[in-house]
Amino acid sequence: MAVEKRVLFKSWWLPWALIAPQMAIILVFFFWPAGQALYQSALQQDAFGTKVEFVGWQNFERLWADETYLASFKTTAVFSILVAVSGLSIALLLAVMADRVVRGASIYKTLLIWPYAVAPAVAGVLWLFMFAPSVGIVSYALRAMGFEWNHLLNGTHAMALIVMAAVWKQISYNFLFFLAGLQSIPKSLIEAAAIDGARAWRRFWSIVFPLLSPTTFFLLVINIIYAFFETFAIVDAATNGGPGKDTAILVYKVYYDGFKALDMGGSAAQSVVLMAIVIALTVVQFRYVEKKVQY
Repeated sequence: MAVEKRVLFKSWWLPWALIAPQMAIILVFFFWPAGQALYQSALQQDAFGTKVEFVGWQNFERLWADETYLASFKTTAVFSILVAVSGLSIALLLAVMADRVVRGASIYKTLLIWPYAVAPAVAGVLWLFMFAPSVGIVSYALRAMGFEWNHLLNGTHAMALIVMAAVWKQISYNFLFFLAGLQSIPKSLIEAAAIDGARAWRRFWSIVFPLLSPTTFFLLVINIIYAFFETFAIVDAATNGGPGKDTAILVYKVYYDGFKALDMGGSAAQSVVLMAIVIALTVVQFRYVEKKVQY
């Protein structure tokens, strides 16, 4: 029977002193801004900030009556699902291929890691230049094949552009975790299955993928949060939420209404709703999806 080992501190204040720096960071950079957002969501001020009025729930009531805001929920859902599913699928495929590479493995892995070092805004600009309707090399190739690309006028093209940019930016992060997970799987299990006559596809789905389920679950949570929050710079640099509002995801609408439309109260209310959605999604994932994870 295994005996649980626990660390005992002689001084009662030492554990608190050790966690104090991390708690201070969480307090300053999460709880304090969240509290400020909750407070400002109940206020209404003019564009110049000279008059502030307490309005209670009116900012939230205006949100639910705004058709463009309700439409941004669908846009965000489509965008998040495409980014998470595409990013995880491609990264898993690349990790499986990298795990099999013998010669030049270090070069191959290094090239796949590089995109993670690129800032989101830079990633958006890179893909914008490649798909620019007039001068983009990819759009030029698409026109040569008879496909007219124009993300400035076509909402589907614009959505595809930001999805590709977001997936490319995050794929290195997913790749690293999947590769580490693959390399931690005992080779003896796969060899035993091969001896029993299981084909490569069968070995992957019956042995490899179930053992990767903790890594997959972790990356699913991270990618959902990434799609909701960290893709703002990509959308702002590539499409500015256009054409129209076809790529105005929730986090971009918070910025647009707050800093361009100067509706600080409405923007704060949107940030509160966005925070509640992400917390709810994370709870649902840990409550239901984690049950299928095999540790």
